[in-house]
Amino acid sequence: MDINQEVFEMVITSEGRLRSRCLMLSLLLLAAWEAGSGQVHYSVPEEAKHGTFVGRIAQDLGLELAELVPRLFRVASKGRGDLLEVNLQNGILFVNSRIDREELCGRSAECSIHLEVIVDRPLQVFHVEVEVKDINDNPPVFPVKEQRVLIYESRLPDSLFPLEGASDADVGSNSILTYRLTSNENFALDVKTNSDDSTQIGLVLRKSLDREEVPEHNLLLMATDQGKPELTGTVQLLITVLDVNDNAPSFGQSEYEVKIFENSDNGTIVIRVNASDRDEGANGEISYSFNNLVPATISNQFRIDANTGEIVIRGNLDFENTNLYKIRIEATDKGHPPMAGHCTVLVKVLDKNDNVPQIALTSLSLPVREDAQFGTVIALISVSDLDSGPNGQVTCSLTPYVPFKLVSTFKNYYSLVLDSTLDRENVANYEVVVTARDGGSPSLSARASMSVEVADVNDNAPAFPQPEYTVFVKENNPPGCHIFTVSARDADAQENALVSYSLVERRVGERALSSYVSVHAESGKVYALQPLDHEELELLQFQVSARDAGVPPLGSNVTLQVFVLDENDNAPALLPPGSGGGPSAVSPVVSRSVSAGHVVAKVRAVDADSGYNAWLSYELQLAAGGARSPFRVGLYTGEISTTRALDEADAPRQRLLVLVKDHGEPALTATATVLLSLEDSGQAPKASSRGLSGAAGTETVLVDVNVYLIIAICAVSSLLVLTLLLYTALRCSAPPSEGACGPVKPRLVCSSAVASWSYSQERRQRVCSEEGPPKTDLMAFSPSLPACPVVADMGEHQDLKDDSLSKVSLSFHN
Repeated sequence: MDINQEVFEMVITSEGRLRSRCLMLSLLLLAAWEAGSGQVHYSVPEEAKHGTFVGRIAQDLGLELAELVPRLFRVASKGRGDLLEVNLQNGILFVNSRIDREELCGRSAECSIHLEVIVDRPLQVFHVEVEVKDINDNPPVFPVKEQRVLIYESRLPDSLFPLEGASDADVGSNSILTYRLTSNENFALDVKTNSDDSTQIGLVLRKSLDREEVPEHNLLLMATDQGKPELTGTVQLLITVLDVNDNAPSFGQSEYEVKIFENSDNGTIVIRVNASDRDEGANGEISYSFNNLVPATISNQFRIDANTGEIVIRGNLDFENTNLYKIRIEATDKGHPPMAGHCTVLVKVLDKNDNVPQIALTSLSLPVREDAQFGTVIALISVSDLDSGPNGQVTCSLTPYVPFKLVSTFKNYYSLVLDSTLDRENVANYEVVVTARDGGSPSLSARASMSVEVADVNDNAPAFPQPEYTVFVKENNPPGCHIFTVSARDADAQENALVSYSLVERRVGERALSSYVSVHAESGKVYALQPLDHEELELLQFQVSARDAGVPPLGSNVTLQVFVLDENDNAPALLPPGSGGGPSAVSPVVSRSVSAGHVVAKVRAVDADSGYNAWLSYELQLAAGGARSPFRVGLYTGEISTTRALDEADAPRQRLLVLVKDHGEPALTATATVLLSLEDSGQAPKASSRGLSGAAGTETVLVDVNVYLIIAICAVSSLLVLTLLLYTALRCSAPPSEGACGPVKPRLVCSSAVASWSYSQERRQRVCSEEGPPKTDLMAFSPSLPACPVVADMGEHQDLKDDSLSKVSLSFHN
């Protein structure tokens, strides 16, 4: 060691010369190699655990523990990694990681790890050999997990089939193997040792094989080494028995039955037949086909796949045409010679609800009289369905709410009969829909409609909109004037609804009704045949009959109340003052001693008209020359009275001209001349006595007449108001009627003698006939208005016909 140190120091100190340095380094390495030529040997079993003690390497190399670190003690191993490591604290060599002998050395008989231990200062290299000892840690291993052996089923017994043996990675007794085969009756194991000490194994057939019975044999071959403990390896022997064509294809059953719905799509699989051949390979490859005797109807409807045995539809299946097919199938293998098997397929076609029910209508008895009896047969109906079972079971029904019903007479035959009363006037035609529905799912239905016309029967009389009409006609109408139109409606049809009109004849006074009015038979227009006179006939009431043309004919009547309205066609007529007086002159004697307001005479007049036309007023015409007369006349009384006391300047004979005028339009007048004789008071006491007596008697008579007039006027007014209310109610429930009477301009009339009454409230109604412009409106004034102021002397009121201070007046309005 000292020589090496000196050489090392010489090398370090010879830095100046490069050649000398290299020489010294070579010498140093050579010296180190020579110093380490004495090797240290250790042994360790493979698979030792981490930290396993191998040896005290520092001690065995003569190194002090304290100098291991300063001298940079280290261990190197070529290609062995860090399998072994040295603890620098105690100098012990130990196992650092897993050591696998088979991985390090394979199947070599000896296996060791070479370590180089290097320390510096001075540099020293030591060689250490660590022997890795084998343990039985590897079981025998076969080259494959499964060994397949192919043997034809026709091979004879004692035939030998070689097998691959196992190998063991261990060495020595750990790698010596023995073999064992699972027990079976067909095979035995044959083991031979060759000249090179290798073992050869084989399989010996002991019994003939039948592939159709046992196509494969699965055996277990075991190899066991002689290590401690023993380890075993196994391999599966899959012995496949090869086929020879000694079996024909066979089907699972000789006959198959399959059901399929009609109208299935082309390409639909009907059935897949499957034949099996116990052979294999080409011997077991089967081809399917129809038998040569299969008719064309089957080959047109079906085809079979030669490889899969699938029978599919190639044509449309119709249950109604063919519901059963019998198909013979052949399965042929591809062996030599080929062998064949047979079966029959029965294809039953199932019905599908693909046919709509059919409806046939026959023997229609149309039209049907509306008075037909219940149960009358209208039509015969038959239904059919080409499907079968529930799909062909058909039920019929009618549209609801018709007066008919279906009565089953036989299977799928029905009668359409009348079930309730018919009324053509309500429903003249029925659209009857017959629905036929089968019992399929989903069900199919068909509809057939028929129009059932109801024939008319004359069961309705002509009817007027209202039972009574009120017509107002002005008097003096032209002959043939259209005054009203009646109209009746008959709900029947054709001739049963053809209405004709006629008068219900009766007598009006001494004359026949037909002399006054007539009615047009077709249009219902009512005409006045002659001028009507209000003064002669105020109300004409009659009936018009409407009758249809049915058999037997039916009819009804309507009442017409024709009120003849007054026109101002009569002038006032003067009444004589006494039985011997003339019609237009009055000649009383007046005393000059009478005071102002004394009634000296009275002009009396009447008017044949009524209402306003008969309401008279009196006016005193001015005398010739415009001289003022000492007399005046009452506007509505006709009483002539003095306006002042008479004197000597007044002419002894006074001639007064009184104009009597009605209120008609235009007003008619009459003129009365009154001659008054003025006498002194002593000359005329007798006359005055007579005059006073006559005046008293006249006053008493006039008072009685006025009382009766007031009572009569009130009664007439009440009757007119009641008539107006009734007429208004009737007109509100009926359409307005038009007439031929001309329009009259409306007017409001004050019924007061001195224009002090308030205007009355108007009520207007259209009261004219149905055609032409409206005749008039009725304008009524309420009799409940305040009474007019009366003239001073009630005993000398004018005798008015159908008039009063409180009255009802008629005026006509368009």
